[in-house]
Amino acid sequence: MAALLRYLPLILAVVLLVAALVDIVRIDPDRVRALPKPLWAVIALFIVIIGPILWFALGREPLAPRTHGRYREAPVAPDDDPDFLRRLAREKEQEQRIRDLEKRLSELDDGDDTPKNPR
Repeated sequence: MAALLRYLPLILAVVLLVAALVDIVRIDPDRVRALPKPLWAVIALFIVIIGPILWFALGREPLAPRTHGRYREAPVAPDDDPDFLRRLAREKEQEQRIRDLEKRLSELDDGDDTPKNPR
């Protein structure tokens, strides 16, 4: 037991280093903050324990905001969604234009008194 306690800091440092290096290699470059990936790898390798902690704390963007499992994202109501409202207004404008064009066409047809040739 004493031997395990003696080597525990070394084991933790190695596990933390390996986890950080694997994460640095596998992460999308778009999610890396502050420094390039190779520099983060060097920092994690040469600054024992602190380097990997810095990587996990400062070097990577989280995938999603933290909710700690307590809250789910609330659904967005259609009247709160700006894209939905824009699309609705655009459709309304198109329908109004179509109605105006149909009205103008019917007025043009009514105003034409010349007989039409059925051929």
